[in-house]
Amino acid sequence: MKALTPNDQLFLWLERRNQPMHVGGLILLDAPGGSSGEQFVRKMVAQMRTYTEAVAPFNQRLVSRLGMWFWDEDPEFDLEAHFFHLSLPKPGRIRELLELVSKLHASQMDRAKPLWEAYLIDGIEDGRVGLYVKVHHALVDGVACMKMLQRSMADSPDIHDMPPFWANAELRGHSQRSAQAEGLVTLLGRALDTTKTQLSSLPKVIKEVARSIWQTSVADPDFVSVIQAPRSVLNQRITASRRFAAQSWSMERIKTCALELEMTLNDVVLAMCGAALRKYLLELDALPARPLVAMVPVSLRRDDSATGNHVALLLANLATDTEDPVERIEKVARSVNDSKQRFANMSQTEIMNYVATMMGISGVNMLTGIAPKLQAFNIVISNVPGPKHKLYFNGAGVDGVYPVSLLLDGQALNITLNSYDGKLEFGLVACRRTLPSMQKLLQFLEEGLEELEAAARIPEKTGVKAKRAA
Repeated sequence: MKALTPNDQLFLWLERRNQPMHVGGLILLDAPGGSSGEQFVRKMVAQMRTYTEAVAPFNQRLVSRLGMWFWDEDPEFDLEAHFFHLSLPKPGRIRELLELVSKLHASQMDRAKPLWEAYLIDGIEDGRVGLYVKVHHALVDGVACMKMLQRSMADSPDIHDMPPFWANAELRGHSQRSAQAEGLVTLLGRALDTTKTQLSSLPKVIKEVARSIWQTSVADPDFVSVIQAPRSVLNQRITASRRFAAQSWSMERIKTCALELEMTLNDVVLAMCGAALRKYLLELDALPARPLVAMVPVSLRRDDSATGNHVALLLANLATDTEDPVERIEKVARSVNDSKQRFANMSQTEIMNYVATMMGISGVNMLTGIAPKLQAFNIVISNVPGPKHKLYFNGAGVDGVYPVSLLLDGQALNITLNSYDGKLEFGLVACRRTLPSMQKLLQFLEEGLEELEAAARIPEKTGVKAKRAA
């Protein structure tokens, strides 16, 4: 058995009906030449259903020992409870596909089983095929999900008969290690070792938590405190309903903008989001006087491990209080650099425990509502690195990889983007009942990038418009 980290435990504690704690992705596939989407799917479903044995972490279920959660191999694993074939009704527009993904993403998974599901979807009017996958965030983080995706795909359309991700042989080593039985003495020893490591990091963690709570923007205008995010319509109680929208932007276009403005690619992305949110809230007559704050996960993963979460959290000023695009991106960049400098002086264990502590503070507030005006951030914006070249799955070209993330009570919108084959592919998830017309954010993101390009005086011919998945 393998113990869950404090971060992973938190995802289980926070989960409830209106707040399922899984992440997912929608992969669009171009059927191989000469076959329709339905023909390709029928063949693939038959092939994928032959892989009835899963490897770790996809054969792992939750068990409780000594008051702690562990992963252990599920002796009753049944593929029929995890892999499904669905067909869209005609006309099978992308709109219907995204509505289906929205409904699938809204439902919780059964903790008595391995926490993942996969849906192969045909009937799309343009002949493409959808593969929607969701995995509990306690099992893997976004970076690990992307590694698993790459391992289940090929670099050539000529490679066929590839196993699906749950039967990937490259992960079999993890399965063998995690499936080993451990006695009570071993479990106690591991718990004591973990406690010793955590205690050694406490002095630095306490110092940084105190600094994050009490240092104000008066002393350091670039510092983003965990108590300075304003209340907004983004930070209401959520229901179990979801709305998913997606769109792609050219990586070259965003990199050119970053180069001309002497910023990073992530600075441009955050500035785009700040501009889009400002316009969206202005349209609702609900823009706070103070700037919105984004929580930006940054991977600390230093190996190819598939499970667990190795993520630090940065707080970024989105400068939604300013209309000028250059001033906005400069404020964004300074706040991000300030957070990075703080983590530069901490070990990985200290960073992970600092993250768990700060998430715990926000989590208690979300669970109890004890201090509704006190919050660390308004929105989560994640950028997950992905493959730089085109991938194929049993002859089908991967046309798009769109992330589908999670929402929290008081966090009614999530923006996650994934890099793939020269594109940045945005996935927006919102509570359908809390935020109206959230699809407009896609248009506002495009306008935010156009404003930065105009400020950088980039010729219009280089600005290839975004490719809408919806």
